[in-house]
Amino acid sequence: MAQKRSIFEEVGSDEKAQPAAKGGLIEKGGTGARRGIRAWLMVIFALVMLMIAVGGLTRLTDSGLSITEWKPVTGAVPPLDEATWVAEFEKYQQIPEYQLQNEGMSLSEFKSIYWWEWGHRQLGRVIGLVWFLGYVGFAAAKKVPTGWHKRLIFIGALGGLQGAIGWWMVSSGLEGSRLDVASYRLATHLGLAFVILGFIAWYVFLLGRSEAVLMQARRARDAKLFGMSTGLLHLAFVQILLGALVAGIDAGRGYTDWPLMGGQFLPPDPWDYAPIWRNFFENAATVQFMHRMAGYLLFIYGVVVWLKGRKSANRATAGAFTLMMAMLFLQVILGIVTLVHGAPLALGIAHQIGAVALFVTISRARFLSQYPTSQSVREGL
Repeated sequence: MAQKRSIFEEVGSDEKAQPAAKGGLIEKGGTGARRGIRAWLMVIFALVMLMIAVGGLTRLTDSGLSITEWKPVTGAVPPLDEATWVAEFEKYQQIPEYQLQNEGMSLSEFKSIYWWEWGHRQLGRVIGLVWFLGYVGFAAAKKVPTGWHKRLIFIGALGGLQGAIGWWMVSSGLEGSRLDVASYRLATHLGLAFVILGFIAWYVFLLGRSEAVLMQARRARDAKLFGMSTGLLHLAFVQILLGALVAGIDAGRGYTDWPLMGGQFLPPDPWDYAPIWRNFFENAATVQFMHRMAGYLLFIYGVVVWLKGRKSANRATAGAFTLMMAMLFLQVILGIVTLVHGAPLALGIAHQIGAVALFVTISRARFLSQYPTSQSVREGL
């Protein structure tokens, strides 16, 4: 017969201790060095952002075609004597950019554009080395969290693909009558850089919390807000591609009046090229017009998303959308200022870095829609 208990007896006074609760299956896998990998990815993110800025300067200074060969390994060593410099200059003199635009350029002038392109390529090698050493180190130490090997290898694969696309872009300006690289190839190159940034940012956000916390947070996701912010991110990406087309043919320096173009809404001769599809890539008036219209659309839709996001019951989520809207407004103003001043180097790079900041703030707001942070009931009121 079971012994009777006193109503005043404490539950914890039983001599037979109960077994401790076991953790859920989500915690059984290796958690790895989440903080260390997160810091490593943040370093790569900063390097890629610097790469975008240097690439922009390389384009704006017309330096991208100064190195006419692709040597992923031996190309890391720049010319070390006068004879090698002369040999590199002679190679450059064989391409259309020199013959049609820079004929008569001195060796010292060539060196200045060469260093820009060499620095751009060298930075790409540094990024690849940082990724390789970091991944090998974490993998050898068995510190990669469960399920993260494929994600980290994916980042490295995208980086390798980016190098190949970079040469594919440069090779388009080495023959024929083209003075610069093909604008659509430039857009592909820049677009992939933003894809890499986007994945790194998302992984950094994920690594900021444990898998168990993320799973719990996902239950409170705002599906509609996540979908709207996903659409905004895609629209921003399209605008970035259009910006690359503008930079590729210097379309930002053709019509510097705003809000009109050449004194009218539609620019003069928007369909001047044949066949008609060429106008969307090579006609400076048409390309700039598309970039302007996409900018207006992005801003309008951004306001719609912000009005939805700012009403979120989660303060962190609402704050993320407000930050996104502030960056969007700043980027629009910066774009207009860059345009009316004829896209000088400083403003052009500032506008490009602004695109990175906008892309990341949209990604962060989107992430918090999917994985809202925990808050007390009082904070949600």
